[in-house]
Amino acid sequence: MSEPVDPAIAIRGLTKRYGGTVAVEHLDLDVAAGETLALLGPNGAGKTTTVECCEGYRAPDGGTVRVLGLDPRRDAAALRARVGLMLQEGGVYPIAKPRELLRLFAAFYRDPLPVDALLDRVGLTAVARTRYRDLSGGQQQRLSLALALIGRPEVLFLDEPTAGLDPAARRLTWELIGELHADGATIVLTTHLLDEAEELADRLAIIDQGQLVALGTPDELTHGDRREIEFTARPGLDVTALTVALGVSVRERAPGRYHLDATNDPALVAALAAWLADRDERLGELRAGKRSLEDVFLRLTTEAGTDPRDPREVAAGSDVEVAP
Repeated sequence: MSEPVDPAIAIRGLTKRYGGTVAVEHLDLDVAAGETLALLGPNGAGKTTTVECCEGYRAPDGGTVRVLGLDPRRDAAALRARVGLMLQEGGVYPIAKPRELLRLFAAFYRDPLPVDALLDRVGLTAVARTRYRDLSGGQQQRLSLALALIGRPEVLFLDEPTAGLDPAARRLTWELIGELHADGATIVLTTHLLDEAEELADRLAIIDQGQLVALGTPDELTHGDRREIEFTARPGLDVTALTVALGVSVRERAPGRYHLDATNDPALVAALAAWLADRDERLGELRAGKRSLEDVFLRLTTEAGTDPRDPREVAAGSDVEVAP
């Protein structure tokens, strides 16, 4: 029987306050070695504070944080060579150039990645001699990623890694993160892009008001016993008439986005299509038998602003783990 493997990151009872405001409250969370975890939540949920405690930038007011078995603050010197940090903004001297920055950072590590190969991999070879302040926002973002990768980190913290990137650069960044995952790196990703989280993460952790409200794989969060039907069409359909015709509640959650509070019944889907066809209304997207991650996110967090129910209640019937 194999021995249990310690998590790369272990958070137990983490609590952090700023004055009278509780940013994180009794948070428990593990990140397995080699796992990519996406940390999701509305603004002010406590994501950044949680990550900063893992990085050693913040001292917890309660609980413990261990990264690779070490305390991020007390053992900062030992962790520095094993952890990569990608910040969303700042920290770079404005007249420094990508190649010289990477060479400087490479000197801090025993076995850094080759500078020129890394410049090429993140698409910065053509601007390797350009001052940081003259780079575009997307190029600055890619340089931040390269600086996080130069030391071949075992654990990598990525804060909004594709913010400001065009679609091609975004896809390149996704591929690079995928390669790091395949090489066994442990990655903690904070992002507001739910499709990015679904694409890259093994598991998703949703935090709201400083507490963990859901944890699971993308498939676990979007599937479950409770089936729903959503479709898109012209905004302003007569949902009252449609409700009567189908015999189930129909709501327009957003302009042109409709929700049926019903199970995935083929007869119901057929009746919906027929109702739209009779009125010469075009059906856009149809999603049946699976919640979108956006829907799960809005149900579980305060970002929706319209659903005050307990997260345990709105997740009922799903495979998603909900904090007690």
